[in-house]
Amino acid sequence: AACELLGLDPLYIANEGKLVAFCPAAVVTELLQVMRGHPLGHDAAIIGEVVVDQRAVVEIETLMGGHRIVDWPTHAPLPRIC
Repeated sequence: AACELLGLDPLYIANEGKLVAFCPAAVVTELLQVMRGHPLGHDAAIIGEVVVDQRAVVEIETLMGGHRIVDWPTHAPLPRIC
């Protein structure tokens, strides 16, 4: 909600302390169990899947149930403030 008010897209701004992992479907349950067993991984969740698609795009489902293509960044990312 804050990103929307500021006109920022969270996919394209610095976001430290997050992990996106890709793994074979056969090990998803075990991986989530291990991740959730760590204090910093208690909210680990499946957020998507890789599917065979000839279009070769990344598509996300919006909160309203629509779909949008995730574009490549058009500029350098914002600097990190650490």
